[in-house]
Amino acid sequence: MTNIRNQHADPQPQPVDLGSGQPPESGVLAAAAPNPFDPARLRLSQNFAMSTGVKKLVTTVPVRKPDKEWFNRVHLDPGYSLETAVIERKEDRETYLVEQSLWPELASESTFCPRALFTGINRQGVLFLWPVRLPGTDGKLDNWSASALEAINRAKEGWIRVGSNMSLGAYEIYEAKGAYGEPEWPDLSFSEILRIAFKDRFINSMDHPVLRKLRGEI
Repeated sequence: MTNIRNQHADPQPQPVDLGSGQPPESGVLAAAAPNPFDPARLRLSQNFAMSTGVKKLVTTVPVRKPDKEWFNRVHLDPGYSLETAVIERKEDRETYLVEQSLWPELASESTFCPRALFTGINRQGVLFLWPVRLPGTDGKLDNWSASALEAINRAKEGWIRVGSNMSLGAYEIYEAKGAYGEPEWPDLSFSEILRIAFKDRFINSMDHPVLRKLRGEI
């Protein structure tokens, strides 16, 4: 006699959620696992150093005009700027701060000149001193210096970059379109910034190697 199969099929086994111990609810899909390579999960925050207890030490402060690709700010506090006198060695591209007591003796030296130093910072957080020529004895200021001072005044209020226009004989100023926010200035006094910037370039004696070289002694 032919065997007749049971027309009622065995029920299919139901999946069991081993993680929670509860049976899955019908029609509800488990949430997708977060993407470990989502850039939002990997991007450093602006205050990363602060949140990890790390303090960046400022050990170098260049004395230079900003690069044409930099967006810059200038410290709004007038206590972070200085009108002084320096020795500029163009062949070395170095600027030396000069002790005030030496100024009268160096007044006739062609490389000795008055400069204003302004504390600046770029978008990458690089602190620098921006030197600008001061008016001569006739009170006149050349177009390069006048446009640099205009750029500095604008950089006290917003992010700007400057580019040299040789045909114009002056700097052109470009304002940032993005909302970059306020700069994060390092916790340094202006005296400390000067010390770091000129730690190896401070002339306080007429026997300084730079002055001896200018006199042809070495």
